[in-house]
Amino acid sequence: MENPFEIINQRLERIEALLENIYRASNINETGIATTPIMNIKQLSAYLDLSVSALYKMTSTKEIPHAKRGKRLYFDKKDIDAWVLENKVTTTSNIERMATEYILKNPVKFP
Repeated sequence: MENPFEIINQRLERIEALLENIYRASNINETGIATTPIMNIKQLSAYLDLSVSALYKMTSTKEIPHAKRGKRLYFDKKDIDAWVLENKVTTTSNIERMATEYILKNPVKFP
């Protein structure tokens, strides 16, 4: 008689292989986030960890870059990434570096 644990292990390996094929074919990774450059609202919701209703509100007020085809909304991943990072907070070290560069380029002249 065959070892039942080996049978279970073989079946699990087949299931994992099938899931990998499904993910690869649908361009969605294991976390449910789209890996394609164009996302729908559900994929964007998973990508940004925001609710679908919050995203609908942002599209209606034109806060978030999107495209509309009929009743469907589409989002370009590059545009979304740029939008997320457009209000980036400058670190203290960057501010100090910029101040030093400014002082070196524009020395103070005393009369």
